[in-house]
Amino acid sequence: MSETGLTRSTVIALCDDLVDSGWLAELADARTAGEAYRKGRPAKRYALRGDAGVVVGVDAGPHRITATVADLFGRELGHAVEHVPTDAIETANRVSLTDGVVDAALAAAGVSAARVLCISLGVPAPTDQNGASPEGENSFWRLMNPGFAQHFAARGWATVVENDANLAAVAEGSIGAGAGAPSYITLLSGERFGAGYVVNGQLIRGTRGGAGEMRLLNLVENVGSADGIGLLLRDWVRSAKDSGALPAGSALNNVSLNNLDAPAVFQSADAGDPFAVQLIVRMADRLARICAVLAGLLDVDRIVIAGAVAEAADLLLERTRARLAEVTHTPAPEIVASPLGSGVVSAGAVRRALSYTRDHALDLVLDDTME
Repeated sequence: MSETGLTRSTVIALCDDLVDSGWLAELADARTAGEAYRKGRPAKRYALRGDAGVVVGVDAGPHRITATVADLFGRELGHAVEHVPTDAIETANRVSLTDGVVDAALAAAGVSAARVLCISLGVPAPTDQNGASPEGENSFWRLMNPGFAQHFAARGWATVVENDANLAAVAEGSIGAGAGAPSYITLLSGERFGAGYVVNGQLIRGTRGGAGEMRLLNLVENVGSADGIGLLLRDWVRSAKDSGALPAGSALNNVSLNNLDAPAVFQSADAGDPFAVQLIVRMADRLARICAVLAGLLDVDRIVIAGAVAEAADLLLERTRARLAEVTHTPAPEIVASPLGSGVVSAGAVRRALSYTRDHALDLVLDDTME
């Protein structure tokens, strides 16, 4: 009543309508519940029904597709993952694969497709307001986003398709390392860098959804590309092996290049492997330059390093902070690791689906077969 300025009778009538439509449950009134109340009629009490429907959050990455089903309080009900082999990225039917992962997550949650109110998908590509990706990056963007918006809308679900780094930023701001920072950047790193910008509490998308694309790094001295931490460390080790520059005593000699990832290099560096430490110092200089450029453009309080690489990157971030302090004006932004690991995009997708459901609740139709 205080928020809307409507009368008690009007608010109660509207709440009763929401109870009838399945969105709210009526609780015991304030007197029965033992709460303090003013003289007169006890306050009626209502609560959102967390089981009124479900949302689905999807991370449709190039190598792995993850789907998470959650209730309307954001509690995870089911989860499924499908890995895409490196040699099948260009030939895989990504719509069919994603469909299968979503259905598997729904089965794990024990809920039917009719209960889905909204699905949100994160893709490694810019997206416009309709969820479409432009031509670019040698057709990679269209390959990664082959009409997801139209496909899932045809299944009868409200559908939001968003850049994966933007969804990572959403997750960091609500349940991760961006919480409490008015302006921050989520730097999502795997095979390539992507960034989600939140400035003064607002996610910045740009006219065509390309605000977080990192092609500008092609112009940055001693950076030169948007290649990510995992890809570069693997390439640097491979190059050292091929040239004979990898010391015989390095533990990295014992790691197959097919299995080499950033955490393997981090672990070797943590164990004191001098060559691995050199790679970390080299990467720290590169990462500091990237952070300096982004922070200089947007004047942010914090930069969150997100993705699977963040889980074991303590030494890298320590060296990056020291280097960043040398190449930026004081005070340099904080650099912190995300606590959300490889699930950051799917977590952001769930939050985005929940926010869409809240904003469009009266336009959505609940399944009338629910218990």
